[in-house]
Order: sequence, then structure tokens, then C-alpha cells
Amino acid sequence: MTETVSLGEFQFACGESVPDLELAYETYGEFTGDNAVLVCHALTGSAHVAGGRTTGTSGQARAWWDDIVGPGKAIDTTEYYVVCANVPGSCYGSSGPASIGPDGEPYGTDFPAVTIADWTQAQRALLDELGVPHLYAVVGGSVGGMNALDWAKRHPDHTERVIAIAAAPRLDPQCLALDAIARRAITSDPNWNGGSYYDTAEEPIEGLALARQIGHVMYLSKESMDGKFGRRAAGRDAVRDAFPVDPAAGFFPYRDVESYLDYQAERFVGRFDANSYLYLTRAMDDYDLASGYESDADALAAFNGDALCVSFTGDWHFTVKQSEATAEALRATSTTVAHHVIDSDHGHDAFLVEPGKVGPPLSDFLADGVRGTAITDTAPDDDGQAFAPVHTSLFS
Repeated sequence: MTETVSLGEFQFACGESVPDLELAYETYGEFTGDNAVLVCHALTGSAHVAGGRTTGTSGQARAWWDDIVGPGKAIDTTEYYVVCANVPGSCYGSSGPASIGPDGEPYGTDFPAVTIADWTQAQRALLDELGVPHLYAVVGGSVGGMNALDWAKRHPDHTERVIAIAAAPRLDPQCLALDAIARRAITSDPNWNGGSYYDTAEEPIEGLALARQIGHVMYLSKESMDGKFGRRAAGRDAVRDAFPVDPAAGFFPYRDVESYLDYQAERFVGRFDANSYLYLTRAMDDYDLASGYESDADALAAFNGDALCVSFTGDWHFTVKQSEATAEALRATSTTVAHHVIDSDHGHDAFLVEPGKVGPPLSDFLADGVRGTAITDTAPDDDGQAFAPVHTSLFS
């Protein structure tokens, strides 16, 4: 069940503050004093990480990692006390642009700029409210993995284990460029109205839809798109009426890939806030693990626990090379770390859609650290050769 806690006045990294920051969260399992696991959600996720369709935030009925978190699953809630909080700036119960400000009106773009550092600090404050002084582990995928790394940087003594899945110390220029285009799709929508659209009849639906479609293309690999769609035309019942099209469109096929993107966009605009999308992508784009330090290794030098980096061969959003850079930074600090590479053509979404590959190394790492039998480290061996990626057959 999603609950909300008031954290009182909260100052953001940008220097601005809100008088009362509210954080939506869910907990699973029983806290025994040393078994707390913080799960950090991805860009448009919520606190509803597990529990199927029985609980959750309006608009996101199905738990986003239900195949991984729960009784007897990789993050076993009969063993661990799991906490997941919706980050500040989002629209799933935590304070963000759509929240009501002190003047009785939605904040809109008057809400302070949000960073991943703010997410970490808000999570720390939530754990204080819950009476959890120390974490057994913090785990996250995508930008949630950046959030997990930020815990190792800012609160190195507060967690024993860090797991960063499909994550990186920072975004590369290609992803920065695509995120910039996605934001411009929103702000170019006339209905965005400078972010003040909450009391109007029209919201920037078309701009948000385009932004989400760009995001979906980023999350898929060439191989997965070819396998899912090819160049096929959509089914005979598919109608190209979701969004405005050019007059010549009727001569050409409405392709399966177009229909998929339109469907995903239609679903998304009904559950997410356009301003929140702007705020959260800015937070992700801005993050740099080395900020304030000489290097990534310097930023992680105080962390003295175990770490696991997980990457996917088909992921071009957060690449294997970027995960290895994170692992190298941890190795430079003599941290016990493994980089587990999973052979997958699903792209960035693999951490959500392939639980059979993600679950075993995650479960083993929580139980046994890098000695877990399902974990393969890609660190170069004594001959300078890297281990091969992990293949599906190992988990069959």
C-alpha cells in the first residue's frame, strides 16, 4: 500500500526549498534491524515496486519490478525489508511540479530544480522517519542505478552493498541530445503554456507523447525492434488516428512500429505529468558521479562495501562499456566489485523484461556478495583477457 510521509522543509541542491516535502513510499517485509534494502526506481517509475495489481499508485496499477521483488523472489521480502520511494519531482505521490504550493495553486515550473542528489537526501530522510539507520543494500536500474551509486558517494557508511543495473556514472552526448529533443517536444507544444497548464482544459499531450516515443526508441535495441516489428504494416484494425499526420500518410502503410509507439504514447500521457518529465530528465542528464571530486574513483573512495554492476549487451542507452567504467572506478578504490554482463538483445528495457537473467546474479549477490555462483566478473584476468558475457543457457 502506498503511503506518504511529510519530511517538512526541504532544501534542494539548487538552493531553493519547499516548506513541506511529501514522499510517497511502499515497504515490504519486516524490518529486523539489519535487513533493509532500498530499491530506486527508473525515470517514470513509482514506489509501487511489487505486489502485482493489488496495490499501487493510480495510473500505474501493475508493480514495475514484481518479477524481482516479493516472497521467494530475487529480492526476497520474507528475508529483506524492502523500501521504495517515489522521487521528488515525480507525479506519483511525491512533491513535484503538479503538487499544490503554498499559494494554493500547482507549483508548475516554480517547483525547485531537482537533482539525483536531492533524491538520495530525501530517501535518507525517509529512512530516518522509518527508523532505518543503515541499509543492507541499495539497488536500482537505469537512472535508479545512478541513484544507487549516489548512495555510495554521499552515504558510504550507510549501506553494505550497492547494485547498479543498466546504469552509468553519467550520460553520453547522444543520450543527452535525445533527451534535449524530447524536452523540446514538450515545451514546443502550445498547450504547455510555460508549464502553467493545470487549470486549463488542454494539457501538452502531443508534446509529452512525442517525448515518450523518443524514450521508447532509446530503450529498445536494433535487434529487438527488428524482431518485434520489422517493416510490417500494422494489423487491419489499426487506425492511424492517435496523433495528427500529414495528408500523404494515407498512401503509405501504417507500420507496426508506428502503431506500437502511438499506443505506448497514448497510455503514457494518461498517467504522467509533462512538467515532471522535464524535471526528471534534467536530473538524469545533470548527474555526474565525479562532480565535486577529481574522478569517479575519488567520489567512491569512502565506500567500503561490496558492489555489483550489471549491464546488457544490447543496451546502447547505458552501455556495457559505461558499466565497466563504473566497475573500474570501484576497483581503483579496492572495493570488492563484480561486473556482470548479460547477453541480451532487448536493449535498455532488459532489466525490466528479463527477470530470469537479472534475478539469479542479484539474488546471489545479496546472499553471498561477489562470490555468488551466478555472478561472472568481466574484469580482465591475469592474461589481460576479459571474461565472456553471460549467456542465457546459464539460467535455463
